[in-house]
Amino acid sequence: MDDDMDDDMDDDVDYAHWDEMPTRWRDNDVYGHLNNVVHYELMDSVINRWLIAEAGLDPARSPSIGLCVESRCSYRAEAAYPATIRVGLRIGKLGTSSVRYELGLFEGARLLAEGEFTHVFVDRVTRRPAPISGAARSAMERLVVA
Repeated sequence: MDDDMDDDMDDDVDYAHWDEMPTRWRDNDVYGHLNNVVHYELMDSVINRWLIAEAGLDPARSPSIGLCVESRCSYRAEAAYPATIRVGLRIGKLGTSSVRYELGLFEGARLLAEGEFTHVFVDRVTRRPAPISGAARSAMERLVVA
């Protein structure tokens, strides 16, 4: 991983929400470090845990759901099981029906990876874009970083 890689995210920027996720034995790959898909899994899990706990999402019954339309991850350092990964979450852009989450994965103070997920919220039945409103919008506004 190249420390000189150009990126859109500043390593020192604060996150509005933090969560911790333990790694599992199966997360290591044949090379002895966390497989790249684990980074995405950690980010997706933190986003959805936050949506359920803070934004009122009921994955089985909410009238609108967020579909991931874009994601990316820039890897900065290796980690391996056993570890507890601290995941910082913020919102970089909140639109009418879409949201771009920005995340940082840390082991202690060491930045492991930076990522983004973009969700478009759609009507559960029609799959047409649906406005983010009410409690969900209020919760998301608290994560927006200027």
